[in-house]
Amino acid sequence: MDLSSLVFKMARAGLHHFEEPCISGERGSGTLFFSGCDLRCPFCQNYEISKGGKGLAVNGEELCLLAESLVDEGAENINLVTPSIWLKKLIPVLEVMKTRVKVPIVWNSNGREKVADLECLTGLVDVYLPDFKYSDAGLAEAYGAGVDYPERARAALAEMRAQRPQDVFDDRGMMKEGVIVRHLVLPAATENTRDVLKEIAAVDRSMYVSLMGQYFPTPAVAAHPVLGRRITQEEYDDALDAFFEAGLENGFSQELDSATEEYVPDFDLGLLAERLKRR
Repeated sequence: MDLSSLVFKMARAGLHHFEEPCISGERGSGTLFFSGCDLRCPFCQNYEISKGGKGLAVNGEELCLLAESLVDEGAENINLVTPSIWLKKLIPVLEVMKTRVKVPIVWNSNGREKVADLECLTGLVDVYLPDFKYSDAGLAEAYGAGVDYPERARAALAEMRAQRPQDVFDDRGMMKEGVIVRHLVLPAATENTRDVLKEIAAVDRSMYVSLMGQYFPTPAVAAHPVLGRRITQEEYDDALDAFFEAGLENGFSQELDSATEEYVPDFDLGLLAERLKRR
């Protein structure tokens, strides 16, 4: 297949050092940020690309070349960020990419994929890095994920785990195969977090969970009665307690000083254009 006929919209390609330790490592994760999202979270920290549509047209062959350039720079893996709306179009690209880069492929998504679509990725993705945002259907609907989000996230996570049932690390502690589930702790949503962690444990208590405390209000929700503030230390401590109460065994935590725009990637399209020219 001619990969140059497959066109995607992308906002960034570069090494990222602020993922989980077993993803970023010392050299950084080779992130490829796609534009667009099928969720409408009002608090999205990457709103420039998820809702604003910021990005450049990149074809499938260029995508493979970008991945190769990141590996040449030392990337620990190739990390496809917010790829879900491009899933079917990405399959032939991933088939080629797997033969051209010898590092793990990471699928970094919102966790809302259909199981039938995920099945098409079997053997093409080494590490799944999904969100599990909501167990509460009402909260999911109120915050733009859709009333069906909890059900779809449960099913998607079970499929991801079925594809990668073992968490495999190299001698440096870098994940080569497996699943890490991310959950962003939100203000005034302790019960949602508690139930999300129970849902994850029901799939596999040994699965790695990244309990994120990095929420901060973007301008879009600055005046929101709930979302207009950062989480408190008490709320995050409650989330940590819920992790252990759920029987989960492996995970990552954050310091609350990570709740800052400093850790949001720079979506400078000029840098992406320059990288494309070099390839």
